[in-house]
Amino acid sequence: MSARARTGARPALAVWTVALLVYVLAVFHRSSLAVAGLAASDRFDISAAQLATFTMLQLLVYAAMQVPVGLLVDRFGPRAVLTAGAITLTCAQAGFAFAESYPVALLARFFVGIGDAMTFICVLRLVATWFAPRRIPVMIQVTGVLGQLGAIAAAVPMTWALGHLGWTRAYLGAAALGIVMTVALLLVVDDAPGTRHVRGRALDPRAIRASLGASWSHPGTRLGFWSHFTTQFSATVLGLLWGFPFLVKGEGRSETDAGMLLTVMVVAIMIAGPLMGWRTGLRPWSRSTLVIGIVLAIVAVWTVVLAWPGEAPLWLLVVLVVVTGLGGPASVIGFDLGRTSNPPERLASATGIINMAGFLASLTLVIAIGLILDWRTPGSSSDYTPAAFRWAMSFQYVLWAVGLVQIVRYRGKARARLRADDPALWAEMSGAGSGTGSSGRSD
Repeated sequence: MSARARTGARPALAVWTVALLVYVLAVFHRSSLAVAGLAASDRFDISAAQLATFTMLQLLVYAAMQVPVGLLVDRFGPRAVLTAGAITLTCAQAGFAFAESYPVALLARFFVGIGDAMTFICVLRLVATWFAPRRIPVMIQVTGVLGQLGAIAAAVPMTWALGHLGWTRAYLGAAALGIVMTVALLLVVDDAPGTRHVRGRALDPRAIRASLGASWSHPGTRLGFWSHFTTQFSATVLGLLWGFPFLVKGEGRSETDAGMLLTVMVVAIMIAGPLMGWRTGLRPWSRSTLVIGIVLAIVAVWTVVLAWPGEAPLWLLVVLVVVTGLGGPASVIGFDLGRTSNPPERLASATGIINMAGFLASLTLVIAIGLILDWRTPGSSSDYTPAAFRWAMSFQYVLWAVGLVQIVRYRGKARARLRADDPALWAEMSGAGSGTGSSGRSD
């Protein structure tokens, strides 16, 4: 704390800005296949399930890497891990640019997933190190929100690049950005104020198991996990792969309209994020209530769209992408729940556990949509029908149901744990001490 206090705002903002730009680039690489799904089907002559495998593999690797990356950050510091991630992304995207066969392209996306996994946790650790505690919730939300600039760049600009430059030059140009960001990272980012590198103690397998077990056993971590699981997957799957085909083939929109709708979703995420960060800091007791409310709103709008006779009107699709987009910043609330439930030495590993959740849900949905589309419309991607997309998108209800049940379950356990560990804080947060609230009526 004293080191941070002695450090002016300018160096902290400089470190954060460069780290943020690396994260923006990672989101761009992650999302760059979203508007290229139909082009990839033609380039590699693949089915819907095979197309889904690109994103499935990327998400699987991302999710599987979260805990190892958290442990690496605790051991070697965020600067070293973030640099490794930027280099991996650059090489992987260059490989994807030149790929002409499906197996080679899969290998490239595998490494995109690895590089992507090594960014966000590092940026969150830098935020926790360089900024005062009272600013952390808002800075985390702002980080997540501004990271979506990468998704915007992967929508309309990438659509233009693919159409005018072709596959190889479009993806090779995207890869070149990584070289610039790696140099900036090495020049500007330090692990902590006044310290270029921070190294943690080496952990043996027994200590790692104990640390991860302690993080997972805390109900606050599990509440964060299920909050992230339930809020993120709908917007992630739309933005990463199936949103563009759904809007074009399922709702009859032009490719330009589809790209603009996905951009509107990202803009909604960016606007809502800081507001949710402010709201989270103001009323931490109501964090999971906010999550539940947003999930129910997403479910309601999807229900209207899927039940609409024929193609949904444009205004309704705008409402859909805006409300679905709220799930992005809502998922970041899960990290705040984990942060307030774990000591600093377990923060990165707990964050990794929570960050797995939404991507596991997204992975499940990506696979399910591909399989259902192939089931309902056997053949190539040009044969997708609106009815098939309604069947496929309805699988979301399974994940929403599971997630909501678990959120309600673990928020009760998290409250009970807080009351047992710190009765004074429980009374202050819940309002029980002043009679203004109760554990059973707010969260």
